[in-house]
Amino acid sequence: MSYVDGFVAAVPTANRQAFIEHARQAAMVFKEYGALKVVECWGDDVPEGEVTSFPMAVQRGPDETVVFSWLVWPSREVRNQAMPRLMEDARLSPEVHPMPFDGQRLIYGGFEMVVNE
Repeated sequence: MSYVDGFVAAVPTANRQAFIEHARQAAMVFKEYGALKVVECWGDDVPEGEVTSFPMAVQRGPDETVVFSWLVWPSREVRNQAMPRLMEDARLSPEVHPMPFDGQRLIYGGFEMVVNE
């Protein structure tokens, strides 16, 4: 079954278009290395929580929007083979392709897909 990398970040709301352009460029590179699908979602209805929430998790500021993203890979093995090459690809380096958000507050993880209806 497929493997998914998931991400949550806080992006300055003023950087929406820069984020979209950044995501489109990065998606092309991820697909070259085997990703099947790249999905980037701009927060529209992301409530503050009292105990936990997306905004709390990424320490969202008042001028930021939460984004929720995921990459679908054919397998964990394909993803694991791609990651070292992706990290070395100059097209994704911060000097060439700066992230329009604070990467230190990016939350990410790999997930085994168990239901895909």
